[in-house]
Amino acid sequence: MDHGLWITWYDLPEEGRDDYLEWLHGEYIPKRLEDSRYLYAAHYASEYNVELSGEKGRLKNTKNTEIPAGDRYILIFGAADAHVFVDPNPDEVHDALDDKRKAMLAMRQGERVNIMTEVARCVGPAADTRDGDYAMSPGIQMGSFNAMEGLHEYELSAWYAKWRLPRLSKLEGTLAVRKLVSVAGWAKHAILYEFTSVEARNKRFIDHESDNPEMEEWTDVVVRKLDHAPGSPNLAKRIWPPIL
Repeated sequence: MDHGLWITWYDLPEEGRDDYLEWLHGEYIPKRLEDSRYLYAAHYASEYNVELSGEKGRLKNTKNTEIPAGDRYILIFGAADAHVFVDPNPDEVHDALDDKRKAMLAMRQGERVNIMTEVARCVGPAADTRDGDYAMSPGIQMGSFNAMEGLHEYELSAWYAKWRLPRLSKLEGTLAVRKLVSVAGWAKHAILYEFTSVEARNKRFIDHESDNPEMEEWTDVVVRKLDHAPGSPNLAKRIWPPIL
């Protein structure tokens, strides 16, 4: 299983963006994948101006200005466990690059990095559409957050265990949902939803709890007490590997 993830959120300037993406997809990612411990990579572009989840204004993004705010691109590497990504760690990987490649990396703006480990997963009805054992889905939604004062982490974990993951395991268009916790980086928690497409998510996810008032009320209580990363949650479409 691919329990370890190295996740990077960032923005890019318009000037030089195409050159950066060509380098990232053609050289940087393939070079990382030469390490046999890396099981896969996926690169996503976040959607703009999308009603993410019908959260009715419940979501709160952190006011901590020290947290990098990039979120337009999401780069994910997967491995059997999170320790793969601390031996070497991302800083050590990048310090070993030459000046030309460091200049490419320097184009990233508001870069935020998490190394995370998976603590739970549900498999959805579309699981058999996955391309191979590990390839990430064409569309994702990812939220990263901390529990705010007033929300015990027992409650947060119970909400995912008793409600969110079991519910999504039945939602058409869902490949999987992964609950993650951080080994390094802000925030402590993340949730990664994998969908057959962004369109499939938009069609079904918003109303998936509307037929259960008790669970919708519980969701409202939990969601209002989460301190999300800047831009979180992100709805994003895979741009590498290309969607065929």
